[in-house]
Amino acid sequence: MERSTKVRQWLIAALTLAIILYCAAGLDYSGLAAFSPSMGMDVLSGLMKPNWGFVYDGSGEDLVSLLLLTIGIAFLGTAIATVLAIPVMLLSASNLWRSHPWVARVGKFVCNVLRAFPELVYAIIFVRVVGPGPFAGVLAIGVHQIGMLGKLYTEEMEAMDEEPVEAVRAAGGNFWQAMFYARVPQLMPIYTSLSLNHFEIAVRSASTLGLVGAGGIGAPLIFAIQARNWDQVSIILLGVILTVFLLDLLTGYIRKKLR
Repeated sequence: MERSTKVRQWLIAALTLAIILYCAAGLDYSGLAAFSPSMGMDVLSGLMKPNWGFVYDGSGEDLVSLLLLTIGIAFLGTAIATVLAIPVMLLSASNLWRSHPWVARVGKFVCNVLRAFPELVYAIIFVRVVGPGPFAGVLAIGVHQIGMLGKLYTEEMEAMDEEPVEAVRAAGGNFWQAMFYARVPQLMPIYTSLSLNHFEIAVRSASTLGLVGAGGIGAPLIFAIQARNWDQVSIILLGVILTVFLLDLLTGYIRKKLR
């Protein structure tokens, strides 16, 4: 028995290594021919000299203004997703539809469809539908995260302790009374923590949505990279890193208080 387990582990390791080597062999390495150490040093030297004048100039196109816009896009998109993921969860949780399991299957299929595409794909679609700007970014993040949060909310609903629910029903409570008095108190801290975590993820996503015209810091970043303005690239990257770090501290503090 022990020998067969070791053989299985070795086979899995060998298969994994074979897949890695196959993927590595399929890559195109021709771009390395154009690489030169001097080019790399030019990029590094430019990144080491941030353009501090871009931090704030009152134009609305400076780093502070665009980062605030990026955070706003992420926050509003996550807020929309948090609200709309709840009815999706109510349709997807199998323990809420024991007598009609097909309803839960439909709800989970909707979650799978919504999260199948990344925010960037949704952003391209919504830029065509509602025009370029932050609203397209909000919709892209919101739609994608409805599927993500709906899936996570559903998993927590299905894994929760059912004893409080049974106690409420034994006392004569109906479905909604069991929901608000037994399920919600258990799940609300977890759901809040999940939403805060996805807000952090949304900030990172919103930083790239400007690449396709969906607002935020992404557009100036890609323009600076294309123009090889490495000093501006450097200050934008520093701003994004600092923003993500501060948001991580804030959301971590809130999650700690919710425990």
